[in-house]
Amino acid sequence: MDIYNLTTVTQFILIGLSDLPEVRYSLFVVFAIIYQVTLVGNGAILLAIGTEKKLHTPMYYFLVNLSLLDIFCPSATVPKMLENLLTEQQSISFLGCAFQLYFLLSLVGTEVFLLAAMAYDRYVAICFPLRYMLIMTKVHCIQLIAGTWAVGFLNSLLHTVSTFCLSFCKSNRVNQYYCDIPPVMALSCSSTYVAEMLILVVGGILGISASLITFISYIYIISTILKIQSVEGKRKAFSTCASHLLVVCLFYGTTIFTYVRPSSSQHSPARDRLISMLYGVITPMLNPMIYSLKNVEVKEALRRLLCHRTCLQQL
Repeated sequence: MDIYNLTTVTQFILIGLSDLPEVRYSLFVVFAIIYQVTLVGNGAILLAIGTEKKLHTPMYYFLVNLSLLDIFCPSATVPKMLENLLTEQQSISFLGCAFQLYFLLSLVGTEVFLLAAMAYDRYVAICFPLRYMLIMTKVHCIQLIAGTWAVGFLNSLLHTVSTFCLSFCKSNRVNQYYCDIPPVMALSCSSTYVAEMLILVVGGILGISASLITFISYIYIISTILKIQSVEGKRKAFSTCASHLLVVCLFYGTTIFTYVRPSSSQHSPARDRLISMLYGVITPMLNPMIYSLKNVEVKEALRRLLCHRTCLQQL
């Protein structure tokens, strides 16, 4: 009889890369560098927008929140993963696992809705430029931003409670670096039907709705840009949404690759888990690079910020 059938699970074991110990320290260095670059890059975006008054516009209010999400999201999983790689202490308490899953789902869900809100903002800016400031008022921006965070955290609360109300008495080995719904739910010794239906119905409706808003907004945006007669006009219109479009493609592309990609028999489970982690650490690192390279105003604000700090150091 399995020993886990005799007692209730009080902690979980995050398997991580336990079957690839030879690359443990190399992966620690790689992910530590990626995490530091993510913090510095998104922190620079926040400083640049905060100190540059002309960037205090609706588009950059959304960008501030995206940078905050790109700081918080990897912070929910990467520090624990780095600790496990360095110390081989792979355990996490039951409550700690629940909190990690809750904040991870909240932040990822909020980002999905925020990207939809940003797509709507670009739709209004390009399709209704003369009415933009009347539609995207400060109050409207605050309502959209607050709504994205509220829906993300409430949706996560529903799924976290339904997941951790299950009985866990089979095993405590989570087949992932972090606590996620599928690997945690797989350890349940009670029926998971209700929790699975909540994910399918509630999560599906909200996720599809946000994706449709983003997709439809860009259909109208592209259609409007194509109707512009001058090449220069098309270039300026496209430049206002190019950065966000790249971020949307990166987010959905890595997410689809992670969850839709078929498992390959040629790769070990550890390599599959490594690939599944990439979207959670690579995307937040690349987002500030995309905005700083593709957005002239952000690039100039960052340049002035760096020049100001250099001048202060020389005094």
